[in-house]
Amino acid sequence: LLLVVSILSINLMAQTIELPKPSATRNCDIVKALSERKSTREMVAEHVSLQDLSDILWAANGINRENEGKLTSPTARNSQDIEVYLCRPQGVYLYNNQKHILEMVSDVDLLNLLEISRATGAKDMLLIVADMAKYNGYDPKGDNKHFYEMGAVDAGIVSQNISLMCAAANIATVPRAMMVHKDIQKILEFGANKVIWLNHPIGYFVK
Repeated sequence: LLLVVSILSINLMAQTIELPKPSATRNCDIVKALSERKSTREMVAEHVSLQDLSDILWAANGINRENEGKLTSPTARNSQDIEVYLCRPQGVYLYNNQKHILEMVSDVDLLNLLEISRATGAKDMLLIVADMAKYNGYDPKGDNKHFYEMGAVDAGIVSQNISLMCAAANIATVPRAMMVHKDIQKILEFGANKVIWLNHPIGYFVK
């Protein structure tokens, strides 16, 4: 037991979190997932399993056509502008969908900045960010209203993918826009091209 706890502790503090392959056998009836999709604001205060995390991240923004590099979530002009971050007490990890791994980008705990209204108690939260610089024609000094709007649409699609996979996997979640955007932007050293749109706490239902 001590060995298992030690390995888990090392894994949680790792610079890179290796994710298992997305489940090919999970029973995901899309009609059932749609009928059971709901927003839940109270969760068990523990990490979800790596398999559940893997499946949710893949559903959110993973690659589903490896030979083409295309994603589970459509984006305007195939810009693939969305970035998904995992926020934990141990720090913040960027989901690398090319390698299907999580890479640490900060050791700062952002959970309090994400839980500013009706705290869920979740230990895992996904942050959805749109990078306008990935759009062809983006000009840092120009009028980028169109790209800003397209990023909002792309972020919404990813959010729905998360909600549906959570419903299929019997995992609680809720999409939220309220958070301390400026502080998060500063801590993660985002430029003006990156727009923070939504966050999704994910966790198991309280019984």
